[in-house]
Amino acid sequence: MVIDRHPPAGRETGDVMPDGRATSRTRDDLRRIPSFRNALSVVGVHAQTIALMVVAVRLGPITWIPVFLLMGRAHAQFASLMHESAHRLLFRNRRANDVVGRWLIGYPAFTNTDAYRRVHMAHHREEFGPNEPDIALYANYPISDASWRRKMWRDATGRTGLRLLTDQLRGLRSDVPVVRRSQRRIWFVQLVLFTACVLAGAWWVYPLFWLLPFLTVWRVINRLRSVAEHGGLEASDDRRVATHSVRQGWWPRFAMVPFNIGFHLAHHVDAGVPFRNLPRYHHLLCESGYVTPELEYPRYRDLWRALRAGR
Repeated sequence: MVIDRHPPAGRETGDVMPDGRATSRTRDDLRRIPSFRNALSVVGVHAQTIALMVVAVRLGPITWIPVFLLMGRAHAQFASLMHESAHRLLFRNRRANDVVGRWLIGYPAFTNTDAYRRVHMAHHREEFGPNEPDIALYANYPISDASWRRKMWRDATGRTGLRLLTDQLRGLRSDVPVVRRSQRRIWFVQLVLFTACVLAGAWWVYPLFWLLPFLTVWRVINRLRSVAEHGGLEASDDRRVATHSVRQGWWPRFAMVPFNIGFHLAHHVDAGVPFRNLPRYHHLLCESGYVTPELEYPRYRDLWRALRAGR
């Protein structure tokens, strides 16, 4: 499959304009933030994470491998909700959005949401621009199959994660006060999580089922998702040239792209649309012809295969 570098404009409909932007009537509806439902999502992710840890403690080693893998998925869920908070789309109330995004989502998952917001906005301004923060994850694609395997091995064995974690630890002694302060908050929250495990009589749960999945499973998920978003493409004012569209099946939505983060083209066309409305927005883009079958990969594995085969 070869993505057209000059795809034709879509049709203007009552909901979408030829460049993919929603009409004013539809845009207001698409941008409505469902605060209460999002609060349930935050509670649900925390409840699920605690439940997995309880299962690992109560049922023992027979559950450890599936719990370990599912905790990598939990990190993907935290990251997706943190991304929503960074766009200030988690809650209508800005203070609630930022407090929850920092203390209940970002810091537990080793992320400074405010710093992420600053660099992520550069990503949305120009996906392959000079200030692009994620370029290392999807630059220089397509690559050889051997290079692909090396990247996956480094991620799966924790080498990538350890390198990044070491950089974070250095931030505790940074000369930049805001970096030093944010890293102290992150590690304070990690200490709270570890202490909770100690008080529950299972100190080993924190390193084995929170820290280690973050360093391994989550790093693999993060790379696979990032490559599927922009790998092999190029800078362009037309978001279809800079961002992939992949048909969303139940398995990737469960394991890798939770909370509709896989509808990435729709998100880049209008970054003000909350995650719950992205499937509807994507459908409108397809109806208008802005997104066509020729521009969309049917499965993630088809895209990854193309990007690691030099095509």
